[in-house]
Amino acid sequence: MTHYLVTGGAGFIGAALVRRLLEQGHTVRVLDNGSRGSVTRLVGVMDDIEFHNADVRCTEAVIKAARGMECILHLAAVNGTQNFYQRPALVLDVGVRGMLAVLDACRRVGVGELFVASSSEVYQTPPEVPTDETAPLSIPDVLNPRYSYGGSKLISELLALNYARRNFDRVVVFRPHNVYGAAMGWEHVIPQFVEQAVARIAAHPQGLVPFPIQGDGRQTRAFMHIDDFVDALMVVIDRAEHRGIYHIGNPEELPIAEVARKVMRELGREAEVVPGEPAAGGTLRRCPDIAKLRALGFEPGIPFDEGLPGVVAWYVENLGAKGEAKPPPLEEGWYDAC
Repeated sequence: MTHYLVTGGAGFIGAALVRRLLEQGHTVRVLDNGSRGSVTRLVGVMDDIEFHNADVRCTEAVIKAARGMECILHLAAVNGTQNFYQRPALVLDVGVRGMLAVLDACRRVGVGELFVASSSEVYQTPPEVPTDETAPLSIPDVLNPRYSYGGSKLISELLALNYARRNFDRVVVFRPHNVYGAAMGWEHVIPQFVEQAVARIAAHPQGLVPFPIQGDGRQTRAFMHIDDFVDALMVVIDRAEHRGIYHIGNPEELPIAEVARKVMRELGREAEVVPGEPAAGGTLRRCPDIAKLRALGFEPGIPFDEGLPGVVAWYVENLGAKGEAKPPPLEEGWYDAC
């Protein structure tokens, strides 16, 4: 049994991780302020965890939550492409200050192990696809708010891996690649496609359903089901090397146009994909090379066609509840008080 603190433990990935840790008999403490996550994701296990309602940018709050812990799994962040464009200062503030607060807490109370959630956004448009962990990290345009998230994660990697040179037994960076599942939030491509598909079907009861998308649809992503992701992350937690970096994903590369068609087919119709203007700063191809992850003993087990139906069904069922429980607004810009 290990004592874990999960920052962002009420988030989509965080909550799934919390449940798995509990299933394995570990002690779990969660730090989350509900601004992106929701305790509804922890229904049924709240009595089994210690929950700290706090902002990850507050060093004293993180120190309090870290006392007595052996390992911190740092997932707290402001995710969602809409936030990258609309609230870039906040994305950076939470990402960088949160990382510093976690590192300070580890040193202050003697937490020896730290796992840091990064992102495929750190390498943006890679020189090779599939992309391994040696790809150079870059911010193509500092004036484009799109890169606020990737920038915050790049800085977090630098901080974690260099602080790891002293005072830590093991520090590991893992980069999730397009993790999807039920209750992942509405700011991501699959939920947005489901919402759009339902509306378009209502407006076009017969024939092909016009389906506008950003770009020409040839841009690709590789999606990983949340159940597969948690399996992979547990392998990384058990076996990763100190100062290691690991891509966690499923190297099943799909064009976005095909993803739109698959979503529509789950609703019993065929989509006529209508190309549109691409988003500024978008990446044409993204697919992870998971050779390092496979070397640890993990192999993806849920193909996209197998994982998608349940996710589409969940979002169709919950469309009417969208926006009912809005989280409190996060403070923009600088964070001055706990």
